[in-house]
Amino acid sequence: MGHRPAGRSFLATAAVGLLLAVAAAAHSSVSSSQRSEGPLAEAVAAGKSVVAVLEVAGAPRPLPTPGQSGASARWSVAVWTREVSTGGVVLRTRALLVVTGGKDWERLVPGQTVRVAGKLRPPDPGRLEAGNMSAATAPGLRGSGRGLEAAAKDLRARFVGASAFLPADAAGLLPGMVTGDTSAMDEGLANAMKTVGMTHLTAVSGANCSLVLGALLAGCRRLRLPRVPAAGTALAGLGLFVVLVGPDASVLRAALMGAVGIAALAGGRTGRGLSFLCLAVIGLLLLDPSLGGSFGFLLSVLATLGIILLGRRIMDWTPAAVPRWAAAAVAVPLSAQMLCGPVIVLLQPQFSTFALVANVAAAPLVAPVTLLGTAAVPLLAAAPWVAVPMIAVAGTFSAGVAATARFFARLPGSSLPWPEGVPGLLTMAVLSALTLAAVWAVARPRNIIALVFRCHRRVVRILWLLEGRPGAARRRHCPDSSASGPFYGGFAVWRRRGRLEFPTDLSGRNPPWLLRKSAEPARRRRIRQPGGT
Repeated sequence: MGHRPAGRSFLATAAVGLLLAVAAAAHSSVSSSQRSEGPLAEAVAAGKSVVAVLEVAGAPRPLPTPGQSGASARWSVAVWTREVSTGGVVLRTRALLVVTGGKDWERLVPGQTVRVAGKLRPPDPGRLEAGNMSAATAPGLRGSGRGLEAAAKDLRARFVGASAFLPADAAGLLPGMVTGDTSAMDEGLANAMKTVGMTHLTAVSGANCSLVLGALLAGCRRLRLPRVPAAGTALAGLGLFVVLVGPDASVLRAALMGAVGIAALAGGRTGRGLSFLCLAVIGLLLLDPSLGGSFGFLLSVLATLGIILLGRRIMDWTPAAVPRWAAAAVAVPLSAQMLCGPVIVLLQPQFSTFALVANVAAAPLVAPVTLLGTAAVPLLAAAPWVAVPMIAVAGTFSAGVAATARFFARLPGSSLPWPEGVPGLLTMAVLSALTLAAVWAVARPRNIIALVFRCHRRVVRILWLLEGRPGAARRRHCPDSSASGPFYGGFAVWRRRGRLEFPTDLSGRNPPWLLRKSAEPARRRRIRQPGGT
């Protein structure tokens, strides 16, 4: 009787989960068909020239110019279509595009409505948008953006200007690590960070959001706020951080995944973290079905899943003498890398040899950069004399991150070729599993020794069973039930002081079997079989 409520609860939970999964799958299927079919999809596939009325959906991002450093001359911005005119036909549809244009696009703010002429192009594989658009004209403003996002854009520009006194690497990397603005980053540093797998530090990722949210929760705990007000304050602060860096779809996704990851680590319960992650994934797919075909979304989910499933276990494996923060600095990037690695090699078939070591080395430097830099951004408007020293300290740590990336990128074999396609995915999955096993073996040497002995005993037992059935062997070769040891397929086994002894005289058609019959333990006599000599 006591198991019935639990059974009904499990069935109800499974039914709700299945219903949500089916709804998300159906919604994603309908959205995918809308992106690949219809007049707009045909216009994108044909590369037609259009005049469009667009709504800015995210903060403009600089595009790197090969061979040049400093301010970028090309910018990209995500937009939602309102009207698209081509060939005398006006299409009123809402689809996501990415527009690339000159410096005039840098000044746009999310929420603004613009009119522009340009040429459509198909999207890159794995991208969310329905297409790309190369702008042929400057954006003509037809509506103002939201005031809060305009203020955030002004603060981002001030932060880039306030960081200009730092060394070149720090001046370019610090705004990227804090606000996602990489317009001042040197191309050599960007390539070095790509080589060693540290590009996630130059964009607002779940790690940044986790640091901000964790710091806010720690501050609320220090102020002894109740749980509900503390959670509300932390979420409000995370929302302001998202507005500061630009409420792009990737930033919103990173904020949600970061919140799920830190909730799982703080709670210490894998089941609860998995529940949060499943709800977050289903909710995001219901809100934006196009995420189902996004590699960025898949990597975010896998990184969070790795932290939930493996992060806490790796931290628990570390000896008690290791500080908790040091264990987390190794466990978080390692667990995320092991699950994301097989997908990354599908996008970029190469192996970053020192990616894990570089990320672990830079991990202690990321938190001061993120927290001090984020705190300095709003202070630039209220108290610049306080913000500048904070920027100097954060810039020092960001210079350390840049030096780490350049050092490991210069090492021989920092980037190695890797098989493409499914073979590359499978081999990387095997490598990830071996890495996890090696970490467990290093952290728990006694357990690995015990495992080796258990495997040895099982192999011996299997070999005995493969030689024959023990019962049949006993009846065939040992009619005398007083034998001192069992028979396994023709082997007579004696146990003496924890050792196994096997007879070596196996010649003849009917081999003699040695049995212990003497009352004295130290003596052994041979028992003749019927017909023996």
